[in-house]
Amino acid sequence: MATGTRTQTGAGTQTGAGTRTGATGRTRGSGTALATGRAGSGSGRLRRGLLAALVAAAVVVPVSAAASPNVPAPAPATFSEDATPRSRYAANSANLAEAVRTAEDADRPGRAARLRAMSAAGAARFLTFDGRGRGRAVEVFGELESADRVAVLVPGSDTTLDTYERFRAGAVSLQQRLQAGHPRSAVVAWLGYDTPGTVSTTVLSADRSDAAAGELAPFLEQLRGMSGPGARISLLCHSYGSVVCARTATGSAVGDIALFGSPGTGAGSARELPTGARVWAGRGSGDWIGNVPHVRFGGIGFGTDPVDPAFGARPFAAGAVGHSDYLKPGTESLDSLAAIVLGTTPASEADRG
Repeated sequence: MATGTRTQTGAGTQTGAGTRTGATGRTRGSGTALATGRAGSGSGRLRRGLLAALVAAAVVVPVSAAASPNVPAPAPATFSEDATPRSRYAANSANLAEAVRTAEDADRPGRAARLRAMSAAGAARFLTFDGRGRGRAVEVFGELESADRVAVLVPGSDTTLDTYERFRAGAVSLQQRLQAGHPRSAVVAWLGYDTPGTVSTTVLSADRSDAAAGELAPFLEQLRGMSGPGARISLLCHSYGSVVCARTATGSAVGDIALFGSPGTGAGSARELPTGARVWAGRGSGDWIGNVPHVRFGGIGFGTDPVDPAFGARPFAAGAVGHSDYLKPGTESLDSLAAIVLGTTPASEADRG
């Protein structure tokens, strides 16, 4: 049954429910919707493309990627679940020394020099060490077995064995700050995952963080058994590391999670995170990551800004630090993070203003 009038006018002109105009016989009406849909689809693709480009530009332009050559090294040492920290330190120290020799034999003097520096500093207290490729390392600062306050640092993009020294410097700074007020404290620098490259598509999505969270969660349970009785564990998560922490089921092992320099977590609020820990967030006024669009479209971007009150995290003051400066000595951000680890209340931006 026809649903509208149809009038034939001229060579190819039809009006009514399906309107045809002109000799070419092109249809408008229902055809217009199709054309509009195609235009909408095109504009949608354009918006997604622009969003990806915008997030990528905001993330990759301020930081240069670090080269991480595929360097050969011995297989990492293996341990039983009840291995003590001391036995792990000894085995990993020997593995690290062997990795230095392997890098030298492979004519990789840069990697060999970095590994020698890692071995010389901090008495090589590694719970985990893997010198292959970009590498992994979990290093302890302080007396873990007697510590009742333990901070676990989770780094962001481009943290590898080739850039490890800057990560270690932050851990040392935090440990010194904690020791000043609480000698029974320890810091664990957890490079336990393959961090994304800053100049890469992986840094724009949470894909890499899911695998990392699967590594971090069981480590935290092990750490509770290696620390002092009743130790309070805090997760301090920088940049892309905050995406990792936001996906880690912490159980009862962790009392506090601090997100700093975060591009977002992929979650809409702190309540969505798989943890019962208190969640904190802070950002320095000099941190470029505040300019990253806090949006999520498909698999691109990380959504709500953790320092936005709508996210529901507890705020802490970070001062005027830049993206890589949160753990530098003498900074307000270092004081705030130390207070979180020690279980005291850090200053907030509201307190200051």
